[in-house]
Amino acid sequence: MDPKCQCLELHDGHFVPVLGFGTYAPEEVPKSEALEVTKFAIDVGFRHIDCAHLYQNEEQVGQAIRSKIADGTVKREDIFYTSKLWSTFLRPELVQPALEKSLKNLQLDYVDLYIIHLPTALKPGEELFPKDENGKMIFDTVDLCRTWEALEKCKDAGLAKSIGVSNFNRKQLEKILNKPGLKYKPVCNQVECHPYLNQSKLLDFCKSNDIVLVAYGALGSQRLKDWVNPSYPVLLEDPVLCAIAKKHKQTAALIALRYQMQRGVVVLAKSYNKKRIKENMQVLNFELTPEDMKAIDGLNSNVRYYDLLFIADHPDYPFSEEY
Repeated sequence: MDPKCQCLELHDGHFVPVLGFGTYAPEEVPKSEALEVTKFAIDVGFRHIDCAHLYQNEEQVGQAIRSKIADGTVKREDIFYTSKLWSTFLRPELVQPALEKSLKNLQLDYVDLYIIHLPTALKPGEELFPKDENGKMIFDTVDLCRTWEALEKCKDAGLAKSIGVSNFNRKQLEKILNKPGLKYKPVCNQVECHPYLNQSKLLDFCKSNDIVLVAYGALGSQRLKDWVNPSYPVLLEDPVLCAIAKKHKQTAALIALRYQMQRGVVVLAKSYNKKRIKENMQVLNFELTPEDMKAIDGLNSNVRYYDLLFIADHPDYPFSEEY
């Protein structure tokens, strides 16, 4: 890892840059853009790239990473790359083939972090969102402890340096942490986290177990109609955030990102706009005061933009618990 990079140490001894570049884009964005913006993000200093099989752009993101290695901008070990195991591959025997498929698309030998995207298993097969004739999701039943054991094997095989989870609630994390014969505990839990949903209880729980919280949706959200509840307020227009931004001569987005870093949270900034991608790097250059932090803490109102209602009937739906 680049010594200039501001990193957190994971409990397995690897280091994760505190600022990550999110590569998800809505379907209408051409895949070639993922290649361009990922190259640009690496050029301006991003070293942590967050992607997933679900995003269907690992080929382009991998190409961007390899081209930046080829032109001498970075070495492979400077880049921290995350991929995610999608819900149709949660059966233990499907885990390693799914990771191998991601690696083949990326044309990389390993990922730095491989995480379970959601705790909710869907019917295995080619369809990312398998539905019945009435348009209802077809669920699968999987013991997440067995899925986790398959991830441990991927780590042992050198295909993933670190392994973790995403969108798990406390009970689901405890299930893995208390698993008999646990070999590696999750290094992280990637969840929606921003000033309106600051996840303070989950953050405390994770910290007490040496698990890093990784924040997605840290700027509220891009208003993705299939995923996001559109009736919610726009985070970056919040008057408190805007006032703090004005005081520091920064944008509200940078305040929201900086807030996470100062809480010990790894934060993902997702943008396909080059000006904003470059601007997001500025988050490393200023600090919020304790009063700022307290004011932002006060904005928490449990607004969850990504409520993932399409899996709300799933027995493992994670958001029916308080945290």
